[in-house]
Amino acid sequence: MDGKVRFPHPGEPLLHDFLEEMGITQYRLAKAIRVPQRRISQIVKGERAITADTALRLARFFGTTEGFWINLQANYDMAMARERLEHELERIQPCRAGA
Repeated sequence: MDGKVRFPHPGEPLLHDFLEEMGITQYRLAKAIRVPQRRISQIVKGERAITADTALRLARFFGTTEGFWINLQANYDMAMARERLEHELERIQPCRAGA
């Protein structure tokens, strides 16, 4: 264990906490929110991000807020960027007031 916090791709909670939990297929969700089934499949596989467009549609369908979906994506994106830039960020000296 490297001690890093892992954020799941938003497709994981979409699949496990919503689709599977509610007995809804990816095909049914795609039809209901009027998007191509491929979009849902790619999100669930972690191959595609949840955009503002998709967040609005998911929020309407599941009765959540769009912020719920956008925050899942933002947290995931931030975790991936932090991991990718870890060594580069260590080389940046923080600004000190009055310096």
